[in-house]
Amino acid sequence: MEPVLPFDVALPRQPGRRMLTLHRTLRAAILDGRLAGGFRMPATRTLANELRISRNTVSAAYDLLVADGYLSPRARARPVVASVASPARPRIRAVPQPAGTRFAHFRRTPYPLAQAGPKLPERSFRLGIPEHRQFPHALWRRLVARVLRAGERKPFRYPPPDGLPALRDAIARHVAFTRAVACTADDVVVTSGAQQAFDLLARLLVMPGKTRVAVENPGYPPLRAALASAGAELLPVPVDDEGLCVARIPQRVDIVCVTPSHQSPTGAMLSLPRRTALLEFARRHDAVIIEDDYDGEFRFSLRPLDALQTLDREGCVFYVGTFSKSLFPGLRKGFVVAPPWARDALRSVLTGTGPHCDTITQAVLAAFILDGHMARHVRKMLPIYAHRRDAVLQGLTDLSDWLEPVPSGAGLHTSGRLRDPAQAEYFVTRMRCHAPGAQAWTEYAFAPMPRPGVVFGYGVIDADEIAVRMQALRSALG
Repeated sequence: MEPVLPFDVALPRQPGRRMLTLHRTLRAAILDGRLAGGFRMPATRTLANELRISRNTVSAAYDLLVADGYLSPRARARPVVASVASPARPRIRAVPQPAGTRFAHFRRTPYPLAQAGPKLPERSFRLGIPEHRQFPHALWRRLVARVLRAGERKPFRYPPPDGLPALRDAIARHVAFTRAVACTADDVVVTSGAQQAFDLLARLLVMPGKTRVAVENPGYPPLRAALASAGAELLPVPVDDEGLCVARIPQRVDIVCVTPSHQSPTGAMLSLPRRTALLEFARRHDAVIIEDDYDGEFRFSLRPLDALQTLDREGCVFYVGTFSKSLFPGLRKGFVVAPPWARDALRSVLTGTGPHCDTITQAVLAAFILDGHMARHVRKMLPIYAHRRDAVLQGLTDLSDWLEPVPSGAGLHTSGRLRDPAQAEYFVTRMRCHAPGAQAWTEYAFAPMPRPGVVFGYGVIDADEIAVRMQALRSALG
């Protein structure tokens, strides 16, 4: 049987002291919140049987608590705990420690935590959010119902730590078709979004205090956070209109992180000569590459460049993808395509951290891809996003006195580089007022940049509103 009180009551053996001890115990529990205001006390007979004491003893303790104001009596009903102010709990005496020494390693924040910004309107220039109005919600619900009907017992089993075989097969086919990534289901590890993929790779590849990682500056902050948390030394590498400046990568580097298809946040595409040079750098220095292809499905150029994983002949590229941009962020599904030598090690790391992907949504996503709905959704959204992108580019052209557009051929955002860095603060202040959600590159940087810029997302804002807001920004700048 469940205990009648949420804590143990220890009573003395002497019958004459039991009532006062019970009274003090209940009073202390009310004062420190273990018995909250409104809690219905156990019936006197029930509590007496539980404590193996007389009912009169319990009744006397209750009467005293009522008299003290700790219990509120009720006619023909059990008394309830009164709402009383609890005195401050005594603090644990702190042991004096020299400043910055006790648990200093564990108290450190390897990367600054993101601060919550102002609340944005639903239709804004915010980054990383896809359009929800054209998503096939009814179709997704039907697939959920189908998956539940087909496998009533599957949710009651633990899924494979690296993902359902059907989903890994679907992902392998998807990236082979959309990005020419050569892989099989055995090469794919399903993760809870791209962020878990970065965390797994950091656990696998980083030796604390020894591993040096070249990262784009500006670049994606959560990727840097995962690597820094694992103890990596981060080395900033500048980017320009051709993406990562490969010639500026320090010589002694173990890992290179890059967003070649659509640089985050500038939107630049890594040129073919630099892709070749980066792969040669990795081969020559025995380094690995983490290729983050976060929104590569939406391509607007006629001839997209091959993924680094496609060009890789040395097995040095870890290809990371996500469905947060192509479908919706709440899905929390990403993946890693690992080189053959790292498959077992990556699965071992994943098993040690525990699987984070539920069975049902994995099965629904697999059906969505294998039935062709994923490809149809991307084809449907491509002209919509292209129209919005054209509106942003037109707005950047109208702001040509202030901004120089950065060439971009994919994704859900595009950027402009400020012509006069001295005017950056003035421009960004007005941009935040008239183009909510747009961001400065400095929010993605962790080292100085000679030429600051700004980035506009167009995933959740219509072309007409883009034109209106960009014109308002132009007028505000004077």
